[in-house]
Amino acid sequence: MQMPVFRFALLLPLLFGMAMFANAQSSDGSGLDTRQCEAVRQRVLQPGAPVNCQQLQVVRFPYVDFDGKRHEDGEIMVMAAVAPQVRAIFEELFKRRFPLAQARLMEHYQGNDDVSMADNNTSAFNDRPITGGKAISLHAYGLAIDINPLQNPYVQSDMQGRLEYSPPAGQAFARRTVERAGSSEQVVELFAQHGFLIWGGDWKKPIDYQHFQVSRKLAERMAKLPVAQARRAFEESIVGYRSCRNAHGSQPKTRKACAAAAG
Repeated sequence: MQMPVFRFALLLPLLFGMAMFANAQSSDGSGLDTRQCEAVRQRVLQPGAPVNCQQLQVVRFPYVDFDGKRHEDGEIMVMAAVAPQVRAIFEELFKRRFPLAQARLMEHYQGNDDVSMADNNTSAFNDRPITGGKAISLHAYGLAIDINPLQNPYVQSDMQGRLEYSPPAGQAFARRTVERAGSSEQVVELFAQHGFLIWGGDWKKPIDYQHFQVSRKLAERMAKLPVAQARRAFEESIVGYRSCRNAHGSQPKTRKACAAAAG
């Protein structure tokens, strides 16, 4: 079936970006090297994980901190299939001078999410269950990203209905303002435009302001595919979302409606 012209036009920037990334990364390609894989297996990757070392990739990028200082050591581990888009996200954050406290791999925290959040660390891959539950987290697929946990805390209610914040110091940022430096509200559309359609700030119970992910259905599908096929599946969801958001009409669809349709 012939692809509609407007959908093909939307896909062209994605294809160009994929080609540029492939040229830039041809020396190491997708997957972790032996040293990286060993470090992940010792500290983060558990037996029975939904992905393996060949499906993961480290994305490196510069960023500015909350004092406006430039850093060259930003690192985040994600599913290799989404690495080009993750790189594009962090490049855009850098261009916007959107501050990050730091971005270190979860192996530096022995996979301990509480310690990473307390350190205000931006991160992605971590083979663990969801917070407060038994279901596997989307972080275990390398398909969820947490940014600035202090400024964007995880919020849940205890048995008495009192709000609890993770990290606890995140309570200082309970009142949400888009203007605040490092606020995730500023970049929700940026993440969605690059395939991370679900934002934890849209949830009711719990609320996870730091959290961006793909749908669980897409994650499970991508984990079963070779990297190239998984990348195509991810790109299709992006094209669907962008097409929905750019559709003309008297009542254009909202971000959440388009995310639900594309995810």
